[in-house]
Amino acid sequence: MTKQVTDIVAYLSWPGLLVSFLIGDRAGSRFHLNQSLVIWLSITLLGIVTHWMPLIGWIVRIVGMLFCAACWFIGFVNAIQGVEKEVPLLGQIHLL
Repeated sequence: MTKQVTDIVAYLSWPGLLVSFLIGDRAGSRFHLNQSLVIWLSITLLGIVTHWMPLIGWIVRIVGMLFCAACWFIGFVNAIQGVEKEVPLLGQIHLL
């Protein structure tokens, strides 16, 4: 896969991230692979943590999911345009 295809597929889903990491241009797409990983981990952890909170959990989950969706959209558009621009807050976390 080319760098741009790897960047775009990484944002599509957890399996897309895994496919991009395993068979994509890992060296060239390191930035977007990291961004996508952080966003998908945030969504997953937010769902797990807020699952056990009665009322406040629902509010935190809705606000958190809207924020993660906005970050996902920004990252996805940046990947389509070929720009390496960090998403708000989550883009500062580097796991890869």
